[in-house]
Amino acid sequence: MSEPDPATVARIADEMRRARRLLFVTGAGISAESGLPTYRGIGGLYNDQATEDHFSIETALSGSMLQARPAITWKYLHQIECSCRGACHNDAHAIIAEWQDRFEVCVLTQNIDGFHRSAGSRNLIEIHGDIHDLHCTRCDYAATVTDYSALELPPSCPQCRAPVRPCVVLFGEMLPSDAIQHLYAELDKGFDLVFSVGTTSVFPYIAGPVVQASQMGIPTVEINPTDTNVTRFVEYKLASGAAASLRAIKQAFQAALS
Repeated sequence: MSEPDPATVARIADEMRRARRLLFVTGAGISAESGLPTYRGIGGLYNDQATEDHFSIETALSGSMLQARPAITWKYLHQIECSCRGACHNDAHAIIAEWQDRFEVCVLTQNIDGFHRSAGSRNLIEIHGDIHDLHCTRCDYAATVTDYSALELPPSCPQCRAPVRPCVVLFGEMLPSDAIQHLYAELDKGFDLVFSVGTTSVFPYIAGPVVQASQMGIPTVEINPTDTNVTRFVEYKLASGAAASLRAIKQAFQAALS
């Protein structure tokens, strides 16, 4: 993976000197250096292949499958959770959280690994949820678990014995209305600088804030080794890894202030 271009890094650092509110839109690429695969869709690990149960991963990890055959959905949720187990946030997550001391920072993430939360990001929109948060499908039982190792699969509610599910958006399900309202409220306040980090920006609600900022003349930055759906809209492109890019921007920003 290439090193971040110093000239582009310097220009981004200069934009940060003039900024007050920052938006970071993040995807699987920001967690790659924590050892997580860059999943396709919610699950990944599978690419375009059918699962061993002969369903596509989209079918196995759908809301309708969870209702009809919860054991199938939980089997693949467990595989995803196992791939996250033991991993933790990296420098990229930590630097974004650190910048809260100087800027008003909002993070919109597609990731369900909880790494932004563990790094300390406070104004956080986990648009697809967090795989560690569970709730009952019938009563008000809710819990946060470190991992799934102690869960009976598929799990049932200790209070009412109804099925329990993770607080994640499965295929075919609506996005959580509270997260959408939070995003709209933040966009209404406006941002001075918008970053897209480690996401191919397939979903319109992920690409939209970047494209909208670009059209409004707000500086935009993409950090991604490959071109994506928003590359043609952004002002600054770093074709390098998330952690290396953000470390370089942090260093250049600190140098610009001294």
